[in-house]
Amino acid sequence: MPNQLLVIRHGETEWSRLGRHTGRTDVPLTDIGRDEARAAARTLAGWSIERAYTSPLSRARETAELVAPACGVTVVDDLVEWDYGAYEGETTPQTRRVIPDWSVWTHDITGGEAVGDVGARADAFLDRVDRDVSGANVAVFAHGHLLAILIARWCGLAAVEGRRFALATATVSLLGWHRDDRVIRALNHRCGDELDPPSRA
Repeated sequence: MPNQLLVIRHGETEWSRLGRHTGRTDVPLTDIGRDEARAAARTLAGWSIERAYTSPLSRARETAELVAPACGVTVVDDLVEWDYGAYEGETTPQTRRVIPDWSVWTHDITGGEAVGDVGARADAFLDRVDRDVSGANVAVFAHGHLLAILIARWCGLAAVEGRRFALATATVSLLGWHRDDRVIRALNHRCGDELDPPSRA
């Protein structure tokens, strides 16, 4: 069976709680975020994970450390969150006071990354997984927008279609296969709920 990806967004931070765009700013987990990460570990109980990767930013790394997959965790720079440039730290309502209808998905990111650039990083990571691991469960700890784009690219969609996948903090999503097709097996699985391995049908 080909690789399956268990996709875990980091736990709550103060900025995520407030809806502030958090790209490269290294905001730590809150106490609630740490509890969420421990609950995500319960979600993953019973899964055999052969390889785990994390963004270098502390909110993702600490989430990975609290989940503590037995295989250990490798830091991968391509898993860092979208660089929001001039919009770093702002909420969407704040930005829309100046630019009506603004969205990271539809507007240029002044001083930051285009959505296609983030998609290219997601593709590079998926290529790495294909090279490094065969027929195993792989855990990925990263960020809301980066992981949404990763999900889109897994499914063969354009990076901008990541806007269809809103990921809550410390939820687990499962990317797998149905016969020869890459599919989403589970999305936004809530903290603490057991996530059963899928059948091979």
